[in-house]
Amino acid sequence: MMYQTLTFLHSVFRWLVLFSLVYSIFSAWKGYSAGKEFSDRDNSLRHWTATIAHIQLVLGITLYSQSPLIKYFWKNFNQAKASFELIFFGLIHIGLMLTAIVLITIGSSITKRKKNDGEKFRMMLVYYSIALVIIFLAIPWPFSPLANRPYFR
Repeated sequence: MMYQTLTFLHSVFRWLVLFSLVYSIFSAWKGYSAGKEFSDRDNSLRHWTATIAHIQLVLGITLYSQSPLIKYFWKNFNQAKASFELIFFGLIHIGLMLTAIVLITIGSSITKRKKNDGEKFRMMLVYYSIALVIIFLAIPWPFSPLANRPYFR
């Protein structure tokens, strides 16, 4: 029951992560290109995007530790490494997602500390954009040739 709940929450929460990242990137691009002031609203958006990503990270790590697929992968590594889907979920997905979360965290931290408004927007735009690309690659979309899952579980 816990595994199913975690799977559902992780699946639903990805949409919040994607929405917040896309919205943050759009806002940062708009602010940077228009030379706007980095407002309290922009700072809140930076903060909440990172927070949402960190909540998803906690859900993902908890799900990883409970997954029968992952348990099988690590117990039977020599046989499991022949299955790309097992390698994807056992190593690739978690590795890419951890990388994306690190980039979001670094980007948020750098953005917070920059003095210049343009630099704040630029840092948020660059780090969040790279993280979004990595996340898009690591999500098991229904159409993905790497590993696929439904849009909602």
